[in-house]
Amino acid sequence: MPEKIRLYALSTCSHCKSAKKLLNDHGVEYDMVEVDLASGEEQKAILEEVKQCNSALTFPTIVIGEKVIIGFHEDKIKEALGI
Repeated sequence: MPEKIRLYALSTCSHCKSAKKLLNDHGVEYDMVEVDLASGEEQKAILEEVKQCNSALTFPTIVIGEKVIIGFHEDKIKEALGI
């Protein structure tokens, strides 16, 4: 399993919740940032981070090692995680 897994999400996004549930259901350890709950400079910094891997700034954006998965695609997420 890749070392670094990061989920960029919105707190109100159903696809983001599905991605979180998938990761949790498989016992995957990951960092999650709910971008809409951050404010000011912190939110700007997070959005710049997301732009580097997803210029469209859509969510969820999931970074699994060197792979970036945009949107909730269960098959792609599982493949990237090797589960």
